[in-house]
Amino acid sequence: MKRQLLVSRRMFVSGVTLAAASLALPSLRAQSRLEKTQVSLAVGGKASFYYLPLTIAEQLGYFKAEGLNLEISDFAGGSRALQAVVDGSADVVSGAFEHTINLQSRNQMFQAFVLQGRAPQIALGVSTRTMANYKSVVDLKGKKIGVSAPGSSTNMMANLVLSRGGVKAGDVSFIGVGTAAGALTALRSGQIDAISNIDPVMTMLEQKGDVKIISDTRTLKGTMEVFGGPMPAACLYAPSDFIQKNPKTCQALANAIVHGLKWLQTAGPGDIIKTVPEGYFLGDRALYLASFSKVREAIALDGLIPDDGARTALKALASFDPSIKPDKIDLAKTYTNQFARRAKERFEA
Repeated sequence: MKRQLLVSRRMFVSGVTLAAASLALPSLRAQSRLEKTQVSLAVGGKASFYYLPLTIAEQLGYFKAEGLNLEISDFAGGSRALQAVVDGSADVVSGAFEHTINLQSRNQMFQAFVLQGRAPQIALGVSTRTMANYKSVVDLKGKKIGVSAPGSSTNMMANLVLSRGGVKAGDVSFIGVGTAAGALTALRSGQIDAISNIDPVMTMLEQKGDVKIISDTRTLKGTMEVFGGPMPAACLYAPSDFIQKNPKTCQALANAIVHGLKWLQTAGPGDIIKTVPEGYFLGDRALYLASFSKVREAIALDGLIPDDGARTALKALASFDPSIKPDKIDLAKTYTNQFARRAKERFEA
């Protein structure tokens, strides 16, 4: 009888220990469910506010909590990050939503599945040094315009502004300058005459008097003025077949991003400073925080991609790119909210 009781107690203690371990290690439970735990993600300009939700999710361990071992490769711009996935060296892109439309126009099916930014956060400014007498967009003819990388969303924004001013893309020279210190140097040294870029770069140039802003989508109001509607920006997107084959993995990625968005809803400047790597400040912590205040409302709240936002993106692209035929694009195939919706419910974002 005593031996039977001892065995029962051992079994009870063992069961409790295993249960406690499983509760303490949620990532282990998540790993057993995922189709793919090793995921490679390409991003263009990770240190920018455009991808702050990605950085927050990474720094706070939200990807690991979902059972993911995420390898992040940083590139000079979104177009180069996209190329990494097209070439097969990465699984997922953290990049601009409009790339899914561009890709579909070339019969490459990619789909966005969680939103990080609800406004492009891109500003176009002219150099106060080389273009002190700037009056209109026409003055940019023959000039050099810095963008994060040719073909990126910063390039798209510049093309849109140019086209509305009667200037063709071929009338200017686009130069890739990245989204960090190299962009600041390119403008200040006179290598470029104007710049289309994101924060913290643009706020730093603006507050030091290096640029005059002529078009701004760092706020929701500015985005409405430029695009005429909501414009989805940074998101996670991937080849459609990757999403179909790895739905649980994509759910885990969406969960981590939405968890980060939830944290950002109540985070203060001090929280940001403690969480973001020191190198992201570009040597000026005060200006970095000023940039954060400027773009904060542009950060997505719940990861959902708005239907009217997708329509705005298509209209904007078609306005200056003749290869984009609106009637040939199936917007429903450029994004899905099934993963973000589940994540929103889970984290009450």
